[in-house]
Amino acid sequence: MTSAPPRPPATRSLYGPVALNGRRFRPVRVLLLMLIVAALVAGLAVVAKRIADWRSDQAARAALPGQVWPAHGQAAYSTESGGLRTGPNQHPAPIASVAKVMTAYLVLRHHPLHADQAGPSLTLSAQDVADTARRRERQESVVDVSAGETLTEKQALQALLLPSANNIAAVLARWVAGSQQAFVAEMNEVARSLGMRHTRYTDPSGFDADTVSTAGDQVRVVRAAMALPVFARIVATRAAVLPVAGVVHNTDSMLGSDGFVGVKTGSDDAAGGCFAFRSIRSINGRRTVITGVVLGQPGHNELSAGQSAADAMVDRIAAGR
Repeated sequence: MTSAPPRPPATRSLYGPVALNGRRFRPVRVLLLMLIVAALVAGLAVVAKRIADWRSDQAARAALPGQVWPAHGQAAYSTESGGLRTGPNQHPAPIASVAKVMTAYLVLRHHPLHADQAGPSLTLSAQDVADTARRRERQESVVDVSAGETLTEKQALQALLLPSANNIAAVLARWVAGSQQAFVAEMNEVARSLGMRHTRYTDPSGFDADTVSTAGDQVRVVRAAMALPVFARIVATRAAVLPVAGVVHNTDSMLGSDGFVGVKTGSDDAAGGCFAFRSIRSINGRRTVITGVVLGQPGHNELSAGQSAADAMVDRIAAGR
């Protein structure tokens, strides 16, 4: 019986088909398939790593509020060596008298002062006296004024920033822009120029609950204002003397303790406790300037609640948590 002839060996070609056991393969296609499989494996590895990184980041963010941020409301801060850091729950909310930071900043943009200058004088009118009476009836924060009284620019800013006088916010707005409406329009223009995308000012004092912002946005204007030496000096002052109101005191009870050097308190039923602040602490042996804002702090005494929340937050930042 004749045996079957042996099968011919596989023939190879770099570009042509390969015959093996009756089947034909093209090396280029095999190589392409191998490359596709390798790319898919590598891609899946990258996706898996990104998912793991995202889960790790989410876990860190979930843990952060209980470590740094207040339990209620919203907060943000920055240091000289780091960028702006914002806590959870950032949304436009009433900011009460923290709005006066922008008012003072805008006044000083129009009428710059050196730290030792008093500046030009403003003369108060009978209209200002009547406006003060109306605001007092609504339980707004005001200082006593009289028709014909003159305040220097610095004194007006002291009245605005220390006892938080809403009536002087209106006086300054008219002095700078001719009307409150024009001044408020410029407040919003400056806010946009500072990158405050979630802010809307509707009045120069913050008494209007429609004046809203986020903690992160307010840190931006606080940093800009604190870069002006006269602003920084005023908010670091415990008291000042005005011609008619007499001695007025800073509402910032944190001033001079735990490294706090200002900036502005704010509180009412709509906004809760708010506090824009700067504190200078030693962190890892280095002098560190912390600029921050807390908004919407609850409590029977909103003014105290905002400052207490800021104090606790700064303690945690300084402790490295």
